[in-house]
Amino acid sequence: MTVPSSPSPAARPAPPPSDVSAGVGLAGLAGLMVWIAFCRSYPAIAETLGLGGAVSAERGVLSGPYAALAGMVFIAVPMALWSLLVDKVHLRPSTGLDWSLRRPVSDVLPVAVVKLVGLWATWALLAAFYALGRWYWSGNYLFAMEVLSGAILPLVMLSVPYVIWLDRFMVEPKDGAFHFGAFVVGGGVIGREQWDGAAIAKHWRAWAIKGFFGAFMISILPPGFAQVVTADPVQLLGNPVEFVMLLVTLLFLVDVQIGTVGYLVTLRPLDSHIRSGNPFLAGWLAALLCYPPFVWGIIGPDQQILSYEFATPGWAHWLDGIPAMLWAWGGLLVFLTGIYAWATVAFGIRFSNLTYRGVLTNGPYRFTRHPAYLAKNMFWWASVLPFLTTSENPLDAVRNCVFLLAVNAIYYWRARTEEAHLIAEDPKYREYHAWMEQHGVITAPLARLTRRLTGTRAAVPGEGQAHPAE
Repeated sequence: MTVPSSPSPAARPAPPPSDVSAGVGLAGLAGLMVWIAFCRSYPAIAETLGLGGAVSAERGVLSGPYAALAGMVFIAVPMALWSLLVDKVHLRPSTGLDWSLRRPVSDVLPVAVVKLVGLWATWALLAAFYALGRWYWSGNYLFAMEVLSGAILPLVMLSVPYVIWLDRFMVEPKDGAFHFGAFVVGGGVIGREQWDGAAIAKHWRAWAIKGFFGAFMISILPPGFAQVVTADPVQLLGNPVEFVMLLVTLLFLVDVQIGTVGYLVTLRPLDSHIRSGNPFLAGWLAALLCYPPFVWGIIGPDQQILSYEFATPGWAHWLDGIPAMLWAWGGLLVFLTGIYAWATVAFGIRFSNLTYRGVLTNGPYRFTRHPAYLAKNMFWWASVLPFLTTSENPLDAVRNCVFLLAVNAIYYWRARTEEAHLIAEDPKYREYHAWMEQHGVITAPLARLTRRLTGTRAAVPGEGQAHPAE
């Protein structure tokens, strides 16, 4: 019997075109690397330029929290320029903008005023949430609160010309901010306006995501940045563990820096606005379980519910004294972290949790629908080695593995809810979902195995039938 051969790679259909080009993320990555190099070289630069006179030689590297914050400018500007000049995203219909409209300011002002009321009321309620949350006023979150407190006045001032300018070109100016503003105004100074509850809910889902995750991302910017800028890689070359962990820190820094830009730069002219937030409660529960303050008490150190690191000294301990294995295993950890960072870079300016901001089909997303989750969970198994413990009780290793499997299950749950959201929103994602089940290097074999075990058939583009994510 003749077995049909698999189609050659050249014969396989291409995935749907990605809404984000690879150049966007690479431009941001290049900007970040330039900024890191500048911060590390600042003492020599200051001495060469004579900055500070006689004390220039005493200047240290730029490793402070505001240097980390400034790195976002060096990421956001190249990504925005690439998006506008190369990809020309401002001309896409998905922006909701028509640059030929050019409505007079007098025509857009009534709607813009209501929208500004809604926007400012949203910010006020987020500020109240920050004020009430005790966790925002200790530890790393103090830096985030300092940044957001200093940003509020400039944001209020800049929002006025921005909203008025944007409303001149918006196809439908009455967005969620307008409806929330109409709800707040309640028919006061500008007359009774009709507001739509669904539009307000959509508006608040988007801003809850920005408010919650934006503060968290800002809070974790400084530590990794300082470690990378102050490190001496040459000195660490003799220690495989420390050198590997420096590379891992650098890759996590790439993820955090570019991810933070993604959360904060949600602008229609860049086609990076939040088109919708995940409407499913299960999606929010699965995501929030992975972040503070909700993660505290659930995932982590010994006394937390899903603690998978009890008596686990980790990979460096078990491979100590075997340099070749330390380098090889460390290389695996760097590879997995690199995939994780690549997944964020591929998003470019549109990274964020729980949102629909277009469909991404290139980079690592051509191999698996969830490269970041897959790489992160594999990293935990490879770095912690939960089945190897220093405890005399063998049950501790079993507990560690069971609890790490539970953490893996949470990420599986997140993946499924995210897929459900995107399948409901965009026919292109449904096409991509089905393409991956047929042609994804990692997804397709898992999908075939799942179909054999469950007796289901393959997804067909346009049907919106989800199968388990890897």
